[in-house]
Amino acid sequence: MTDAIAALEARLGHVFQDRALLERALTHSSHAGENKGAPSNERLEFLGDRVLGLCMAEWLCELYPNEREGDLGKRIAVLVARDTLAPIAERLGVPAALRIAASHRHAALRQSATVLGDALEALLAALFLEAGLGAARDLVRREWAEAVQGQARPPRSPKTRLQEWTLKRGLGLPDYVTTSVGGEGENTMFHARVSAAGREAEGTGPNKRAAEQAAAEAWLGVVKA
Repeated sequence: MTDAIAALEARLGHVFQDRALLERALTHSSHAGENKGAPSNERLEFLGDRVLGLCMAEWLCELYPNEREGDLGKRIAVLVARDTLAPIAERLGVPAALRIAASHRHAALRQSATVLGDALEALLAALFLEAGLGAARDLVRREWAEAVQGQARPPRSPKTRLQEWTLKRGLGLPDYVTTSVGGEGENTMFHARVSAAGREAEGTGPNKRAAEQAAAEAWLGVVKA
């Protein structure tokens, strides 16, 4: 674990003076639950979410000074999503440094996009608290550069694209239904079905919104919209 943390700090470009702060940022709630009194990274994740949002909003406003608020919102929604954060966390070495419960049933948490995204935000908060906004900003602009550069145009979510497709043809709004919810905690999985234009498709995700987006993506894939 010590080697993993050293490698993580090298990739972050910052060696923490407050080791307890770094340790807390890397502590999943499952580990805290097994070690009563050990704080988890949940509060830091809450702060890091806001730090990331601020750094990203500032950056996008610089890059696209004439873009409307709605389009900036579409960009930022993708850039702060768990599917964007998880690969960045993996590249930085977060999975190996993460402190999770020793129980075998928690082993998969190191590959969970939600867990990795939360840990990355917690690390960003820890960096902000120890080294200031400038250090957090530098990390965001370095590690998110590829994702930002890949947005030639404001992205549209699958649900938005499906709605535009149906409304353009006078077919009304798509109808979404949550068909089931399984698992517990970090392993919770939602299943959703979308009905539109006489066709149905299904999708799954860690929350209702993600499941609906997956269902819309599946529907669009069939008609290649």
